Amino acid sequence: MVGEGAAGKSEEERRVDFLQPTSWADALAIKAERPEALPIAGGTDVMVELNFDSRRPAALLDLTKIPELADWSAGAGLVRLGAGVTYTRLTGELAGLLPGLAMAARTVGSPQIRNRGTVGGNLGAASPAGDCHPPLLATGATIEVASVRGTRAIPAASFFTGVKRNALEADELIAAVLIPAATGPQQFSKIGTRNAMVIAVASFAIALDPGRKAVGTGIGSAAPTPRRAAAAGAFLAGALDEAGLWESRAGLPAWVVSEFGERVKAAADPVDDVRGTAAYRRHGLAVMARRTLTWAWRSYQGGAGD
Repeated sequence: MVGEGAAGKSEEERRVDFLQPTSWADALAIKAERPEALPIAGGTDVMVELNFDSRRPAALLDLTKIPELADWSAGAGLVRLGAGVTYTRLTGELAGLLPGLAMAARTVGSPQIRNRGTVGGNLGAASPAGDCHPPLLATGATIEVASVRGTRAIPAASFFTGVKRNALEADELIAAVLIPAATGPQQFSKIGTRNAMVIAVASFAIALDPGRKAVGTGIGSAAPTPRRAAAAGAFLAGALDEAGLWESRAGLPAWVVSEFGERVKAAADPVDDVRGTAAYRRHGLAVMARRTLTWAWRSYQGGAGD
Protein backbone atom coordinates (compact mmCIF):
# COMPACT_ATOMS: atom_id res chain seq x y z
CA MET A 1 0.00 0.00 0.00
CA VAL A 2 1.26 3.49 -0.82
CA GLY A 3 -0.10 6.92 -0.02
CA GLU A 4 -1.94 9.16 -2.45
CA GLY A 5 1.22 11.19 -3.02
CA ALA A 6 2.75 8.27 -4.90
CA ALA A 7 -0.01 8.16 -7.50
CA GLY A 8 1.58 10.78 -9.77
CA LYS A 9 5.04 9.22 -9.74
CA SER A 10 6.53 6.98 -12.40
CA GLU A 11 7.12 3.30 -11.72
CA GLU A 12 10.87 3.95 -11.49
CA GLU A 13 10.36 6.74 -8.96
CA ARG A 14 8.11 4.52 -6.84
CA ARG A 15 10.46 1.53 -6.92
CA VAL A 16 12.08 0.50 -3.66
CA ASP A 17 14.77 -2.20 -3.74
CA PHE A 18 14.39 -4.81 -0.99
CA LEU A 19 17.70 -6.12 0.35
CA GLN A 20 17.73 -9.03 2.81
CA PRO A 21 21.13 -10.16 4.10
CA THR A 22 21.35 -13.24 6.29
CA SER A 23 24.59 -12.38 8.11
CA TRP A 24 25.92 -9.32 9.88
CA ALA A 25 28.94 -9.17 7.60
CA ASP A 26 26.69 -9.12 4.54
CA ALA A 27 24.52 -6.42 6.07
CA LEU A 28 27.52 -4.18 6.67
CA ALA A 29 28.83 -4.84 3.17
CA ILE A 30 25.47 -3.88 1.65
CA LYS A 31 25.26 -0.74 3.78
CA ALA A 32 28.75 0.25 2.62
CA GLU A 33 27.76 -0.28 -1.01
CA ARG A 34 24.29 1.21 -0.64
CA PRO A 35 24.50 3.83 2.14
CA GLU A 36 21.11 5.19 1.09
CA ALA A 37 19.43 1.88 2.04
CA LEU A 38 17.06 2.37 4.97
CA PRO A 39 17.39 -0.30 7.70
CA ILE A 40 14.15 -1.99 8.72
CA ALA A 41 13.47 -4.51 11.48
CA GLY A 42 10.04 -4.29 13.10
CA GLY A 43 8.96 -1.61 10.65
CA THR A 44 6.70 0.11 13.17
CA ASP A 45 7.99 3.55 12.15
CA VAL A 46 9.24 2.92 8.63
CA MET A 47 6.07 1.29 7.29
CA VAL A 48 3.93 4.17 8.51
CA GLU A 49 6.13 6.60 6.60
CA LEU A 50 5.99 4.42 3.48
CA ASN A 51 2.23 4.00 3.65
CA PHE A 52 1.71 7.75 3.88
CA ASP A 53 4.37 8.34 1.22
CA SER A 54 6.20 10.72 3.53
CA ARG A 55 9.36 8.76 2.81
CA ARG A 56 10.41 6.87 -0.29
CA PRO A 57 13.89 5.35 0.15
CA ALA A 58 15.75 3.92 -2.80
CA ALA A 59 16.19 0.66 -0.89
CA LEU A 60 15.12 -1.11 2.28
CA LEU A 61 17.72 -3.12 4.20
CA ASP A 62 15.83 -5.85 6.06
CA LEU A 63 17.74 -6.94 9.18
CA THR A 64 15.29 -9.54 10.49
CA LYS A 65 17.26 -12.53 9.16
CA ILE A 66 20.39 -11.72 11.17
CA PRO A 67 20.20 -13.89 14.31
CA GLU A 68 22.80 -12.11 16.44
CA LEU A 69 20.80 -8.88 16.39
CA ALA A 70 18.01 -10.64 18.30
CA ASP A 71 20.33 -11.88 21.08
CA TRP A 72 21.16 -10.36 24.44
CA SER A 73 23.74 -11.27 27.06
CA ALA A 74 24.71 -10.11 30.53
CA GLY A 75 27.99 -10.16 32.42
CA ALA A 76 30.27 -7.99 34.55
CA GLY A 77 27.39 -5.68 35.42
CA LEU A 78 26.57 -4.91 31.80
CA VAL A 79 23.76 -5.98 29.48
CA ARG A 80 24.45 -6.17 25.75
CA LEU A 81 21.07 -5.79 24.10
CA GLY A 82 21.00 -6.69 20.42
CA ALA A 83 19.43 -4.03 18.22
CA GLY A 84 16.75 -6.49 17.10
CA VAL A 85 15.45 -7.50 20.54
CA THR A 86 11.75 -6.64 20.65
CA TYR A 87 9.95 -4.66 23.34
CA THR A 88 7.97 -7.77 24.27
CA ARG A 89 11.12 -9.78 24.94
CA LEU A 90 12.64 -6.85 26.80
CA THR A 91 9.71 -6.68 29.22
CA GLY A 92 9.49 -10.45 29.59
CA GLU A 93 13.19 -11.31 29.92
CA LEU A 94 15.01 -8.23 31.19
CA ALA A 95 12.73 -6.46 33.67
CA GLY A 96 14.98 -7.50 36.55
CA LEU A 97 18.22 -6.31 34.95
CA LEU A 98 16.85 -3.23 33.16
CA PRO A 99 13.72 -2.19 35.08
CA GLY A 100 13.53 1.39 33.79
CA LEU A 101 13.88 0.36 30.16
CA ALA A 102 11.34 -2.44 30.65
CA MET A 103 8.85 0.04 32.13
CA ALA A 104 9.26 2.28 29.11
CA ALA A 105 8.92 -0.65 26.70
CA ARG A 106 5.58 -1.59 28.27
CA THR A 107 4.18 1.81 27.29
CA VAL A 108 5.07 1.48 23.60
CA GLY A 109 1.99 1.19 21.39
CA SER A 110 -0.16 -1.94 21.39
CA PRO A 111 0.88 -5.56 22.04
CA GLN A 112 1.23 -6.02 18.28
CA ILE A 113 3.64 -3.07 18.07
CA ARG A 114 5.63 -4.35 21.04
CA ASN A 115 5.90 -7.76 19.35
CA ARG A 116 7.55 -6.13 16.33
CA GLY A 117 9.24 -2.95 17.53
CA THR A 118 12.85 -2.90 18.73
CA VAL A 119 15.08 -0.65 20.81
CA GLY A 120 17.47 -0.43 17.85
CA GLY A 121 14.65 0.82 15.65
CA ASN A 122 13.65 3.35 18.28
CA LEU A 123 17.20 4.67 18.32
CA GLY A 124 17.45 4.71 14.55
CA ALA A 125 14.30 6.81 14.27
CA ALA A 126 15.75 9.19 16.91
CA SER A 127 12.38 10.76 17.63
CA PRO A 128 12.41 13.23 20.55
CA ALA A 129 9.36 11.31 21.82
CA GLY A 130 10.94 7.84 21.66
CA ASP A 131 9.89 6.01 24.82
CA CYS A 132 13.13 4.09 25.30
CA HIS A 133 15.43 7.10 25.07
CA PRO A 134 14.98 8.55 28.60
CA PRO A 135 15.90 5.28 30.39
CA LEU A 136 18.94 4.84 28.15
CA LEU A 137 20.07 8.34 29.08
CA ALA A 138 19.34 7.82 32.77
CA THR A 139 21.38 4.62 32.94
CA GLY A 140 24.34 5.91 30.94
CA ALA A 141 23.86 3.47 28.05
CA THR A 142 26.22 3.27 25.09
CA ILE A 143 25.20 2.59 21.49
CA GLU A 144 27.41 0.10 19.64
CA VAL A 145 27.48 0.87 15.92
CA ALA A 146 29.40 -0.86 13.16
CA SER A 147 30.45 -0.62 9.52
CA VAL A 148 32.96 -2.38 7.32
CA ARG A 149 35.47 0.10 8.77
CA GLY A 150 35.03 -1.22 12.29
CA THR A 151 32.98 -0.79 15.46
CA ARG A 152 32.61 2.25 17.69
CA ALA A 153 30.69 3.14 20.85
CA ILE A 154 28.57 6.29 21.14
CA PRO A 155 27.29 7.41 24.54
CA ALA A 156 23.50 7.77 24.53
CA ALA A 157 23.92 11.40 25.57
CA SER A 158 25.83 12.07 22.32
CA PHE A 159 23.76 9.88 20.00
CA PHE A 160 20.87 12.27 19.33
CA THR A 161 21.99 15.19 17.18
CA GLY A 162 18.70 16.83 16.18
CA VAL A 163 15.02 16.20 15.56
CA LYS A 164 14.93 12.64 14.19
CA ARG A 165 18.69 12.77 13.58
CA ASN A 166 21.41 10.67 15.12
CA ALA A 167 25.19 10.30 15.11
CA LEU A 168 25.31 7.35 12.70
CA GLU A 169 27.54 7.69 9.66
CA ALA A 170 25.96 6.83 6.31
CA ASP A 171 27.57 3.37 6.20
CA GLU A 172 26.90 2.43 9.84
CA LEU A 173 24.27 0.21 11.44
CA ILE A 174 23.27 -0.13 15.08
CA ALA A 175 24.54 -3.45 16.42
CA ALA A 176 23.58 -3.32 20.09
CA VAL A 177 23.00 -1.18 23.14
CA LEU A 178 25.29 -1.61 26.16
CA ILE A 179 23.40 -0.84 29.36
CA PRO A 180 24.64 -1.08 32.96
CA ALA A 181 22.52 -3.55 34.90
CA ALA A 182 20.45 -1.84 37.57
CA THR A 183 22.11 -1.47 40.96
CA GLY A 184 19.21 0.49 42.47
CA PRO A 185 15.60 1.46 41.79
CA GLN A 186 14.60 2.87 38.42
CA GLN A 187 11.35 4.47 37.28
CA PHE A 188 9.77 5.77 34.07
CA SER A 189 6.70 7.90 33.51
CA LYS A 190 5.06 9.58 30.54
CA ILE A 191 2.01 11.70 29.86
CA GLY A 192 -0.04 11.61 26.68
CA THR A 193 -3.34 12.62 25.18
CA ARG A 194 -4.89 9.34 26.35
CA ASN A 195 -3.97 6.52 28.71
CA ALA A 196 -2.69 3.91 26.25
CA MET A 197 -1.12 3.51 22.80
CA VAL A 198 -0.06 7.12 22.72
CA ILE A 199 2.95 9.19 21.68
CA ALA A 200 4.41 10.92 24.72
CA VAL A 201 3.64 14.57 25.30
CA ALA A 202 6.52 14.38 27.76
CA SER A 203 8.35 11.58 29.53
CA PHE A 204 10.92 11.17 32.28
CA ALA A 205 13.19 8.44 33.63
CA ILE A 206 15.22 8.25 36.83
CA ALA A 207 17.86 5.74 37.92
CA LEU A 208 19.28 5.63 41.45
CA ASP A 209 22.77 4.19 41.86
CA PRO A 210 23.42 3.89 45.62
CA GLY A 211 26.85 2.32 45.16
CA ARG A 212 28.15 5.37 43.33
CA LYS A 213 25.77 7.75 45.12
CA ALA A 214 24.63 8.94 41.72
CA VAL A 215 21.32 9.82 40.09
CA GLY A 216 20.66 9.39 36.38
CA THR A 217 17.91 11.23 34.52
CA GLY A 218 16.36 11.28 31.06
CA ILE A 219 13.82 13.63 29.47
CA GLY A 220 11.75 12.80 26.40
CA SER A 221 9.49 14.82 24.09
CA ALA A 222 10.39 18.14 25.71
CA ALA A 223 13.36 19.34 23.63
CA PRO A 224 14.64 18.95 20.07
CA THR A 225 16.37 15.76 21.22
CA PRO A 226 16.04 13.46 24.23
CA ARG A 227 18.31 14.83 26.94
CA ARG A 228 19.47 14.38 30.51
CA ALA A 229 18.65 16.73 33.36
CA ALA A 230 22.25 16.56 34.56
CA ALA A 231 22.09 19.47 37.00
CA ALA A 232 18.94 18.04 38.60
CA GLY A 233 20.59 14.65 39.03
CA ALA A 234 23.72 16.17 40.53
CA PHE A 235 21.64 18.27 42.93
CA LEU A 236 19.66 15.27 44.13
CA ALA A 237 22.70 13.03 44.54
CA GLY A 238 24.46 15.75 46.54
CA ALA A 239 21.43 16.44 48.73
CA LEU A 240 21.03 12.74 49.53
CA ASP A 241 24.71 12.41 50.35
CA GLU A 242 24.84 15.54 52.51
CA ALA A 243 21.86 14.35 54.58
CA GLY A 244 23.21 10.81 54.89
CA LEU A 245 20.11 9.43 53.19
CA TRP A 246 21.93 6.96 50.97
CA GLU A 247 22.94 5.13 54.15
CA SER A 248 19.90 5.74 56.38
CA ARG A 249 17.21 5.38 53.69
CA ALA A 250 15.10 7.78 55.73
CA GLY A 251 12.26 9.74 54.22
CA LEU A 252 13.00 12.40 51.59
CA PRO A 253 12.65 16.02 52.69
CA ALA A 254 9.77 17.67 50.82
CA TRP A 255 11.98 20.56 49.70
CA VAL A 256 14.43 18.16 48.04
CA VAL A 257 11.64 16.48 46.08
CA SER A 258 10.21 19.85 45.04
CA GLU A 259 13.56 21.31 44.05
CA PHE A 260 14.40 18.22 42.02
CA GLY A 261 11.17 18.67 40.07
CA GLU A 262 11.93 22.32 39.39
CA ARG A 263 15.43 21.54 38.17
CA VAL A 264 14.16 18.84 35.83
CA LYS A 265 11.62 21.32 34.46
CA ALA A 266 14.38 23.88 33.92
CA ALA A 267 16.40 21.37 31.86
CA ALA A 268 13.66 21.08 29.21
CA ASP A 269 13.36 23.13 26.05
CA PRO A 270 9.88 22.25 24.77
CA VAL A 271 7.70 23.72 22.03
CA ASP A 272 3.97 24.13 21.51
CA ASP A 273 2.50 21.55 19.14
CA VAL A 274 -0.73 19.65 18.50
CA ARG A 275 -0.10 17.31 21.43
CA GLY A 276 0.62 19.91 24.11
CA THR A 277 1.97 23.32 24.97
CA ALA A 278 5.48 24.05 26.17
CA ALA A 279 4.05 25.21 29.51
CA TYR A 280 2.16 21.94 29.94
CA ARG A 281 5.25 19.92 29.14
CA ARG A 282 7.33 21.80 31.71
CA HIS A 283 4.64 21.39 34.34
CA GLY A 284 4.26 17.70 33.51
CA LEU A 285 7.99 17.10 33.79
CA ALA A 286 8.11 18.63 37.26
CA VAL A 287 5.23 16.41 38.36
CA MET A 288 6.73 13.28 36.82
CA ALA A 289 10.13 14.02 38.33
CA ARG A 290 8.64 14.33 41.81
CA ARG A 291 6.53 11.20 41.40
CA THR A 292 9.22 8.96 39.94
CA LEU A 293 11.67 10.07 42.61
CA THR A 294 9.12 9.28 45.31
CA TRP A 295 8.37 5.85 43.82
CA ALA A 296 12.05 5.03 43.40
CA TRP A 297 12.90 6.11 46.93
CA ARG A 298 10.08 4.03 48.42
CA SER A 299 11.47 1.05 46.58
CA TYR A 300 14.94 1.85 47.93
CA GLN A 301 13.56 2.08 51.47
CA GLY A 302 11.80 -1.25 51.00
CA GLY A 303 15.13 -2.89 50.17
CA ALA A 304 16.73 -1.83 53.45
CA GLY A 305 17.72 -5.42 54.19
CA ASP A 306 19.63 -5.89 50.91
